[in-house]
Amino acid sequence: MNVVSQKVKLLSLVILDALIVFLMPYFALYIRFDGNIEQNYLTMWLNNALAYVMVPIVTFYFYGLYNRLWRYAGINELIAIASAVTVSSLIIISYLFMLGTNMPRSIYLLSWLFTLALVGGSRICVRLVHHFRQRHSSRNENVNVLIVGAGDAGAMLARELKHRYYSSKTLVGFIDDDVAKHNQMLMGSKVLGTRGDIQRIVVTHNVKEIFVALPSVTGALLREIVNDCKQTECVVKILPGLYELIDGQVTVKQLRDINLEDLLRRDAVNLDTEQIRNYLKNKRVLVTGAGGSIGSELCRQISKMAPQSLIIIGKGENSIYEIDRELRMNYSKLRIIPRIADIRDAETINDIFAELRPQVVFHAAAHKHVPLMEENPRAAVLNNVFGTKVVTEAADRAGSEVFVMISTDKAVNPTSIMGSTKRVAELLIQSMSKVSSTKFVAVRFGNVLGSRGSVVPLFKQQIAAGGPITITHPDMQRYFMTIPEATQLVLQAGSMAQGGEVFVLDMGEPVKIVDMACDLIELSGLVPHKDINIEYTGLRPGEKLFEEILTAEEGTRATKNQKIFIANLRQVDEAKLAQALVGLAKAKRRGEIVELLLQLVPTFRQNLQHSKPESGQLSKLGEQNNEQNIGIFQPVSRLQ
Repeated sequence: MNVVSQKVKLLSLVILDALIVFLMPYFALYIRFDGNIEQNYLTMWLNNALAYVMVPIVTFYFYGLYNRLWRYAGINELIAIASAVTVSSLIIISYLFMLGTNMPRSIYLLSWLFTLALVGGSRICVRLVHHFRQRHSSRNENVNVLIVGAGDAGAMLARELKHRYYSSKTLVGFIDDDVAKHNQMLMGSKVLGTRGDIQRIVVTHNVKEIFVALPSVTGALLREIVNDCKQTECVVKILPGLYELIDGQVTVKQLRDINLEDLLRRDAVNLDTEQIRNYLKNKRVLVTGAGGSIGSELCRQISKMAPQSLIIIGKGENSIYEIDRELRMNYSKLRIIPRIADIRDAETINDIFAELRPQVVFHAAAHKHVPLMEENPRAAVLNNVFGTKVVTEAADRAGSEVFVMISTDKAVNPTSIMGSTKRVAELLIQSMSKVSSTKFVAVRFGNVLGSRGSVVPLFKQQIAAGGPITITHPDMQRYFMTIPEATQLVLQAGSMAQGGEVFVLDMGEPVKIVDMACDLIELSGLVPHKDINIEYTGLRPGEKLFEEILTAEEGTRATKNQKIFIANLRQVDEAKLAQALVGLAKAKRRGEIVELLLQLVPTFRQNLQHSKPESGQLSKLGEQNNEQNIGIFQPVSRLQ
């Protein structure tokens, strides 16, 4: 649109408004007196014609009614019109009263109503003309869309499709298994049927895209829905799960391809966000391992809770740079303090804690690769055991309020160097809690999808290379949760800390690794065992076939959160722990390290391949049975 055309349209709008505000008092008089207007009122109206025109026009100008794109008018524009008309009417009424002009009071109300309706209507007409013109011009180019889910998320998605994407997408209707919604209208479109009707509806309405708007549905049900959708040739997109939609906002931009995390989605967990916010808001918070998968997500979640400052520590320069940049972009008002440091460097860590005095500490730094730590046992000990010791002692000296260590399910009846070192780290946490005013706790959970070292990125690389996918054993299974879910539950557990607890997260149902591999192959549009082969390579050193069922472990206690439990572990004798650590610090050969770890962790059994526990059976291998009356473990009443 050129400048001349813009000026012509602006002048036309001003002239239209001037006619409206000039004529509305006359129409108000006409209605008030049933067409028989007394001459003195007509005289009053004509004598004040300039005020009737100039006051509204000037007011409309200051309220920005002449510099808006009315083709995109929405609720904000309607509010601006109502405000401008109301203010101008009040000014005119005040002016007439000052002049002593006595008009019937109903004239003012009727004039205000007519002006509001016509000025607002003229703008809405602009929007409607543009809307129908766009619809007509792009009718042949529109893509027909079907939404699965006629709930809140589906309604929000439909609203945005109709308001912002009407020129490219046409919503033909909804699918929902709730029969009470069938044939009902939602956002101007009908609920057409159930999942069983998807193929028929796709053909009948020439649907090209299916949007799955079910952020709270479980992975098992979602898998069925996706299979139904895949029977068509439509492009299938999905909204993220509730853990990714933590703010409750739903937009078309959030639609993405279905991934493995969606198919393994678990029941939604209710978080007490207020409780989490209360212990993090306006606090100095420190995260070790902040550049890693869990550490970086902890930083993102913590930043939402408005801490006073966030101290991010990691030894990897690039990873700390990336999370630091991301946080500064998304939380510009938050004070972020990056530090490049190794948790084994006691002097540097102590200096950081002494300078910044963190009140809440999340210790996520760890060596976690099982086969790699089998080859490098001393590195596992130095980082996971003595690195944790350095950070816990620094937090104690700095007077931190809460210290949360990220542990692992591999610390239960460990068969690996990595798992046993993480169990020793838990012992350090339990020991420190007895002598410190800081609330030291640990949080155990299993594998997280998408983390560094996870099987999922490896499988994706193997699929991209044409296969084969390599799996250690056909019966191998693991517990999985998403990174956002795990970190949010860690934050929730930290809010429950009293000191000395080892919290255990409910990991849901175990998943067979071979099933995950097949799902990934299918999501890539290929056929398992045909397009991509699967090969079995045998268990690696330190690996288990089956991890412990932590939430069903004998000796756990429930908390007020249904997904968080407390393991009833026996506390450690500090003197014997200290003695064992002295030997571990000096040990250099693998045999010495293993022998000392066996002393500290009696349940450590190298190369032990666990048989699968029966369904519903409580684990008989928990610490309560294995650790009682052995070596350095003693019962502690505070945890009973």
